[in-house]
Amino acid sequence: MTREVTPVVSLRDVGKTYGAVTALDGVDIDILPGEVHCLAGENGAGKSTLIKVLTGAVARDSGTYRVLGQEVRPQVTPAEARTAGVGVVYQELSLMPELTAASNLCMGRFPGRAGWLDRRRQRALARDMLERVGLADLDVDTRVSALTTAARQLVEIARVLSQDAKLVIFDEPTTALSAEESEALLSRITALRAEGVAVLYVSHRMEEMFAIGDRVTVLRDGRSMGTKPLTDFDEDSLVQAMVGRKIQNLYPGERPAPGDVRLELRGLRPVGFPAPVDLTVRSGEVVGLAGLLGSGRSELLRAVFGADPVVSGSILVDGREVNATSPRLAARAGLGLLTEDRKESGLLLGLSIEKNVAIASLPRAGTLGVLHRRRLRRHVVDAADGLRVKFGDWSDPVSALSGGNQQKTLVARWRATGAKVLLLDEPTKGVDVGAKADIYQVVAELAASGLAIVVVSSYLPELLGLCDRVEVVRQRRIVGSLPAHEATEEAVLRLASPVGHEAAAADPSAPSPQEQR
Repeated sequence: MTREVTPVVSLRDVGKTYGAVTALDGVDIDILPGEVHCLAGENGAGKSTLIKVLTGAVARDSGTYRVLGQEVRPQVTPAEARTAGVGVVYQELSLMPELTAASNLCMGRFPGRAGWLDRRRQRALARDMLERVGLADLDVDTRVSALTTAARQLVEIARVLSQDAKLVIFDEPTTALSAEESEALLSRITALRAEGVAVLYVSHRMEEMFAIGDRVTVLRDGRSMGTKPLTDFDEDSLVQAMVGRKIQNLYPGERPAPGDVRLELRGLRPVGFPAPVDLTVRSGEVVGLAGLLGSGRSELLRAVFGADPVVSGSILVDGREVNATSPRLAARAGLGLLTEDRKESGLLLGLSIEKNVAIASLPRAGTLGVLHRRRLRRHVVDAADGLRVKFGDWSDPVSALSGGNQQKTLVARWRATGAKVLLLDEPTKGVDVGAKADIYQVVAELAASGLAIVVVSSYLPELLGLCDRVEVVRQRRIVGSLPAHEATEEAVLRLASPVGHEAAAADPSAPSPQEQR
């Protein structure tokens, strides 16, 4: 006889609607103690809404919600959910950057003595919390703004665990982390499982789910497609369960040979770069920029687009020098930039989906400064064709879209401008596999139509699968160039890492950066 285990969290027939949109439709899920339960689904499948229901951020419309067998009322507040034992670590951390780690950890429950804050006790409590997540050596008086992203993530986890969490929800926790930091975080989550803590893990990186997950619940269009052990799936079958269709090839196949040089950087030296950068990208070519976090990849793209100042050098499009001293002038010259942070520097969250797509190309939808409504709508529809953007109406606010659909909206924006050069900074950050396949296909189609495309990505398989050539950036210099048939993760990391570079220099048999080029 086996003893029945009481789920830490149990949902039965849970529903949630927003007007005419059904976000959750009769969802069932049981999360057991000491398991990593993964939640998989495309953007817009209902994952974020389910997390909000669990944490009390929104009230469910129907169904039952139990924590350790005790029913939770529909209008549960976030404070009540935390008290019940449900904690969450969001992709966008909720720490206060200008306060110390100790203050953040003790927020809302500062230890006191005779009406005064007991700072010694606060520091002791903070050190105990940090020790549990492997940060015993961190000075608790350090401001959070001075910590690395990985350290901030662990501080957030320590704060959640200190609230006696029975279930810890991780929402895309590795999006902004390096490969080493991500591996360390996954190890920490595995340790939580060993302690008997239940974990709900949400990520678009399937390799992470397979590395640490025990079971997976698949959501599609707000409905649960069932819960199974992860060992019942491989990546292809899990993708098919998520998107409802079989994706034969995630990355596009071979493309025509590149044409003439379309983008050329001649001695371009952005502020902070120790040496000028030379780079050419041909019509129809997709070139990747690889490197560690802080290597200067994004800064180079921003400088080309006129968003960051340059000390010297020139930018040429189709052989003609362009005055890219501002984003407006760069866009007029045929350059387009999809930024890494879509919410802060990409989208206009207060405007509609239609206006976000059209904002950079309004003259194409009007005459003598007057917009034509029908022409504008046709212009926007053509730009979004093939991107599978999921929305109710073009007039809906872009903030109502899921992360993947917001990213597709930005791709459509630059597609609408008729840009000659497209600069993509982390184009699939926070995007599910179905949306990735759509974006990759559009990138391939844009390249086939003659655009020159530069892609920055921290996900090496993406660069290796998508690009014709990979340029490696280290310490704000381009140190090597690898054609697609020679590019491997090991070769890229050897060039990108200062340690690997020194080791290669010490080994006469190792190829030099010049030989790699």
